[in-house]
Amino acid sequence: MNDLRIIFMGTPDFAVATLNALLEANCNVVGVITAPDKPAGRGRKLNQSAVKKYGVEKDLLVLQPTNLKDPKFISELESLKANLQIVVAFRMLPKVVWQMPEYGTFNLHASLLPDYRGAAPINWAIINGETKTGVSTFFIDEKIDTGEVILQKETLIDGDETVGELHDKLMEIGSKLVVETVSLIKNGKVKTFKQPSEENKIAPKIFSETCKIDWSKPINEIYNLIRGLNPYPAAWTLLYNNSDEIKVKIYDVNKEIEIHQYKNGQIICSKNSLKVAVNKGFIVIESIQFANKKKMDVRSLLNGFQFNETAFFE
Repeated sequence: MNDLRIIFMGTPDFAVATLNALLEANCNVVGVITAPDKPAGRGRKLNQSAVKKYGVEKDLLVLQPTNLKDPKFISELESLKANLQIVVAFRMLPKVVWQMPEYGTFNLHASLLPDYRGAAPINWAIINGETKTGVSTFFIDEKIDTGEVILQKETLIDGDETVGELHDKLMEIGSKLVVETVSLIKNGKVKTFKQPSEENKIAPKIFSETCKIDWSKPINEIYNLIRGLNPYPAAWTLLYNNSDEIKVKIYDVNKEIEIHQYKNGQIICSKNSLKVAVNKGFIVIESIQFANKKKMDVRSLLNGFQFNETAFFE
């Protein structure tokens, strides 16, 4: 695949798997575009993106523009003489950038488009209780995730799968689909189809309020929300225990379908188990994190923390 000159754009680990797959397929990656370094942690030390770390390790040219319309950056991009650009988990590109290469710019998206256009397709597929999802490659156009689709690959979602597990599965499937897409482009065999314009299922950015658990919702909705946010950004709730109000993040859970007389949100615990009453059953918590504490399994928590008989989540 040496007759293609590829620029790769991406930021997180999800994108690294694809960049690695391209290099293993002997694709000619002439440059990598990623996010600028950002201060992080208590010391505000500059943190490099996962893609930058990998690009530097592989001796690739790495560019980190703050403004994608900056004439200096555009000039640098043109000087690389790329004829194909590939985007995985980056940001919206201006037309001057995505129109530049001869063979266009294509994107890998973690859903079966047109379903779940937007910033958080993996989370929303699980939150909404989907039983299947997949990945799509498509040529970028002027709107978000609306361009003509090149290839798609479907996969099932297990009933207890978390967003972290599905993320890793789609990352591997997606990296292979990108290499397959590059091969089609190289051999002049690309066939695309236009997406329908309507959006039935969307995947907007997730905010803190999205992650708050409403214990009055049906048991399956609560269960799907928690696993659709595990491990990141994590579902949360407020614990009222004696006179304390504590913000709590909830990670691994199971569910028990059972008719009971408890109020929604009421906590039922024993020496080694913690359950929350909901409509027609219980959410059984396996791992949890109190504000300013480390994540821990429930058995470890119950060794050192006491729930009052009237304790509840809200």
